[in-house]
Amino acid sequence: MAIDHTDVRVAELAGRQHGVVTRAQLIGLGLSRRAVEHRLARGRLHALHRGVYVVGHVAAAAHAGELAAVLACGNDAYLSSHAAGGLLGITRPATPPFDVTVVRRDPGRRAGIRIHVIGGLDPRDVQIVDGIPVTGAARTVLDLAAALDVRDLRWAVEEARIRRLARTRDLEAVLGRYPRRRGAASLRAVLTSLSATPQLTRSKAERLLLDLIRDARLPSPLTNVRLEGWEVDLLWRTQRLVVEMDGFETHRTREAFERDRRRDGVLQAAGFRVIRLTWRRVTDEPLAVAALLARLLADEPVWSAPASAS
Repeated sequence: MAIDHTDVRVAELAGRQHGVVTRAQLIGLGLSRRAVEHRLARGRLHALHRGVYVVGHVAAAAHAGELAAVLACGNDAYLSSHAAGGLLGITRPATPPFDVTVVRRDPGRRAGIRIHVIGGLDPRDVQIVDGIPVTGAARTVLDLAAALDVRDLRWAVEEARIRRLARTRDLEAVLGRYPRRRGAASLRAVLTSLSATPQLTRSKAERLLLDLIRDARLPSPLTNVRLEGWEVDLLWRTQRLVVEMDGFETHRTREAFERDRRRDGVLQAAGFRVIRLTWRRVTDEPLAVAALLARLLADEPVWSAPASAS
């Protein structure tokens, strides 16, 4: 059987693009418009948007929807806002409609796409991620600032910094490039409120607890630091108080139970008070948790021993 080299080239292109191709690309590879329609009718191509197809089957590869949305909007189009945040890992993975920013032209309405038309985009604010044109992390955070509440925006900023996608000076620079962009004031306020070093959190439970501590105007703890040879979740060194977050997934084995009790014993012997909080308690009883922490932070420890934190 003779090999159709055109289909081989189509498969190779689709393999580089999450299984997605455009009509213009197919014609560029040598297919006629009739041949494209024939493949659509036979189920060898499946339309995702007008002029954008997934090759071979309807079970699209990961991020096929995001790339298809960008391709459907033509040149100078970039995945942005929530869709870009999900791709970069700054926010949760996005679901349609996907946000796409298009420079200096309106491609018209597209089902499953939320289009943002802008006058210009600095070259420093675009990049390619996994083959997909996307706004850079700092610009993405600025776009998100117009849509997120203060708490979620602070988490997005911290996530971008923790993942080393955008440093504080990168975020300040993007504010300088787009000083009147919607959301700029919110991002400035968040940057002012955050310390120079992001607080490294292990779980959403820890993040909620840190938000609770901020909202209650309690002293800020150190997070995920080593103390007496163990890593602890939250530490108030002056008050000699340690808070550990307990979750079922990370503490359900006998080994984990024994390890945690060993750690608690070592810390208590060194003069630290150790309390354990659960996800349910933080989410269901935030006022009670805040009151407990306020009381513990106000109390002086009964005795203190030399600490050897590293």
